[in-house]
Amino acid sequence: MSENPSEPLDVRTIHHLVRLMKRYDLTAIDFTGGTTKIRLRRQGAQLPSAHFGAPVAPLSAAPSSAPAVPQAPAAPVAAPAAPAGIVIESPMVGTYYSSGSPDVPAFVSVGSAVRPDSTVCIIEAMKVFTDIPAGVSGTITEVLVKNGQAVEYGQALFRVNPA
Repeated sequence: MSENPSEPLDVRTIHHLVRLMKRYDLTAIDFTGGTTKIRLRRQGAQLPSAHFGAPVAPLSAAPSSAPAVPQAPAAPVAAPAAPAGIVIESPMVGTYYSSGSPDVPAFVSVGSAVRPDSTVCIIEAMKVFTDIPAGVSGTITEVLVKNGQAVEYGQALFRVNPA
């Protein structure tokens, strides 16, 4: 590796980092050297990809070696449009249950009308079962979790089309 922190990384250094990733089964390496930032990521058996932060320095260590190939700017990725409706989120960490017991129908399903005080599910945490109210008026358009699934605080449980 380069002794001077402001000197750009050479191709051998990048190859060395890739070999380390393979040898130790790493999925990510972030490396900063002076003004050069390198982020290597790989998934499973695929080859690692290199993402360079700004500013991007040439990869050769020798000042008179072949000219650096300019990097094309990355095209901006448009975020997918969020589905319409209000999301009912989990107010706590626990296990989601769609009904009060296995032999009883779910509190709500797609198409069910709810009011703010309607129970939409139960979340169990540490053997305490808590009824979760809708908090809104409308129609359930999507159930985003499965019965018995562990949920996190703030995780989307239902999508509701407001009335």
